[in-house]
Amino acid sequence: MVTDPIADYLTRVRNAMMAGHKIVEIPASNLKTEITKILHDQGYILNYKVEEDKGPQGSIKIALKYDRVTEEPAIRSLERVSKPGLRKYSSSADLPRVINGLGVAIVSTSKGLMTDKQARKDKVGGEVLCFVY
Repeated sequence: MVTDPIADYLTRVRNAMMAGHKIVEIPASNLKTEITKILHDQGYILNYKVEEDKGPQGSIKIALKYDRVTEEPAIRSLERVSKPGLRKYSSSADLPRVINGLGVAIVSTSKGLMTDKQARKDKVGGEVLCFVY
């Protein structure tokens, strides 16, 4: 049993990119699906597909994105910020900026999962789940 499903999700994506895989399959949950939507909207992954019929909880297939010339992954770093042993919460004014705005922090707010920029715009704080750049 996985004690931190978000860290498991990030690790699977990170390992697949380091190995040069085109597609990675991850056990599905609503939270992981929302994180995947944000990664897709921000342009870090090519596409994704949620398969409900696979296994007891379904799965998410993610098509990873690479540079056409250098073949380097679009995601340079995935970092888990808030961990089960130490949660990190921030108000809308104190949300961290990832690489001075070039990266994205994924925040779990009362209005759902969103990027740090969207949370600042909506003036809501929450738990900072991870940094992506």
